[in-house]
Amino acid sequence: MTERVRAVLITPHNTTLLIKRIRPGIDPYWAIVGGGVEDTDTDREAALLREINEEIAGDAEILRLLHQMDNPKGETEYYYLARIEKWDFDNRTGPEFARTDRGEYILEEIPLTQEAVGSLNLMPPQFKDVLCEAIARGELIPAP
Repeated sequence: MTERVRAVLITPHNTTLLIKRIRPGIDPYWAIVGGGVEDTDTDREAALLREINEEIAGDAEILRLLHQMDNPKGETEYYYLARIEKWDFDNRTGPEFARTDRGEYILEEIPLTQEAVGSLNLMPPQFKDVLCEAIARGELIPAP
């Protein structure tokens, strides 16, 4: 079974980093940073750190597993809460960024409020609900 890992990245401003996807013929949507676990990854957390580095040239501290779910493709997705201090989207190296047929990738810093997250076309929609509920419970702002 394929495993995917994603990070709800909390910045020093208590915002989160999301990737806005703009593709021809599809409404814009936002995605959580992450990707697939590869055979060369020692574990899911190592895969997530690799994906964060590839996608936003960032170095994060994984705090804890936030949520786990199966997606419609039959893959298990693991969503982690992580803290990030620095990133450089201009220096991303993921293979998807080299393909011109994949549309645009725009990194956005989003306030961690139910209103801000709730207004987004965040994919997958099931996780959008989980994220809004976690925000409402005050579970996402890590202690310094």
